[in-house]
Amino acid sequence: MPVKHIHVAVGVILDSPLKSAQPQQVYLTRRATDVHQGGKWEFPGGKVERDESTFLALQRELNEEIGITVNTSDHFMDIRHDYGDKQVWLDIHVVTDFTGTPHGKEGQLGQWFALTQIVTLDFPAANQPIIDKLLTQFTT
Repeated sequence: MPVKHIHVAVGVILDSPLKSAQPQQVYLTRRATDVHQGGKWEFPGGKVERDESTFLALQRELNEEIGITVNTSDHFMDIRHDYGDKQVWLDIHVVTDFTGTPHGKEGQLGQWFALTQIVTLDFPAANQPIIDKLLTQFTT
């Protein structure tokens, strides 16, 4: 069986810009239990469609999943991870400029967490570098 290669637009939704004076909170969603990496927390986003820019995919996915309109985003990092049955390219963007209130629009659990809290949560393995970089930028 061939390995799937998936390009994913990922949004790190923050309540204030990185390195702001106030504590950061990040909005996370929990994956459905019946999907790959099910039951784990994640930064919301989704697959980039053919001939679609990452920014347009991010806007579409975050509107569909958590009901926000992304006005602008800043590229944060790229991660390529091999899960064995699929390889993902996570194209990660920080989003602090959006309209709407994030919520689990597709019935998934969604919640704001303090950045310092996220180290206690269960994430897919590919997300660890995102967490590490967020904590480094937040605490320095």
